Amino acid sequence: MKRAVLVFLVCGFLWFSLESLAQFKPDEVAQNAKWEDFLKTAKVIDQKQMSANEDSTRPWVLTLEKDGVTHKAVWKGLSGRYYGFEESWKAEIAAYCLSYHLGLNMVPPTVEREWDGKKGACQLWVKYWKSFAEIVTEKLQAKGIQSTGFIRKLCLQRAFDNLIFNINRHDGNIQILEDWRIILVNHSRSFGTSKVSLTKLIYDERNKRDKNLIMDELPRAFFEKLKSLDAATIKSTVGEYLTDEEIDFTLGRRDLIVVWIDKHIKEKGEEHVLY
Repeated sequence: MKRAVLVFLVCGFLWFSLESLAQFKPDEVAQNAKWEDFLKTAKVIDQKQMSANEDSTRPWVLTLEKDGVTHKAVWKGLSGRYYGFEESWKAEIAAYCLSYHLGLNMVPPTVEREWDGKKGACQLWVKYWKSFAEIVTEKLQAKGIQSTGFIRKLCLQRAFDNLIFNINRHDGNIQILEDWRIILVNHSRSFGTSKVSLTKLIYDERNKRDKNLIMDELPRAFFEKLKSLDAATIKSTVGEYLTDEEIDFTLGRRDLIVVWIDKHIKEKGEEHVLY
């Protein structure tokens, strides 16, 4: 009996750790290459521009079709100053590539695609259950093991946004699936190179958001992957979609995150910070 309980606990722990790290499931991630090709080559059979209320950058929702498969995608081609913010469609692709490299798989497949005579980022549309804004408004809460898992997923979201310096994260672009996995969209204002991006994390004690969660609990696998990042690794991961300066600033923010986590490990003990 004790052996059966032990096996159950070990298997449950392994499942919980993997689920906490990855948002798209392994079988879904295995389809990334297929969807990337679809996004690049499928025929556009319909298009509709989002309203400013839906997204201030007003991307286009494209309906794509290939080999009998029809699926929606979001196309964004902004580059440069827009409503007082630096926008870059290339940052959308870089965020997807980096999320994949770190094992987070929080960002839907995103590729470069020329449409209507312009280059831009084309991202697979994910049918989600609720936005985080709706979760808060409707006062919905995950229960049981999903509650702990959801909190840990939010900590991962905060660590990722700290790394890429996503100044445009809000409750509306955190998408929640019915099993409380988190999908992240809208990264065109990420990877900034302002001085403040190297001195201030978006989520830390000075800038708490949403129930004061910061990076309270993170997977060891993610932390080790984060520490192993260097310029060559990021360059090979994101290709031409980040400049050398943007890569250097990303590494600078990585250092801030590592210092923050190391400090909390010393204060609380590793078992209370990493899992």
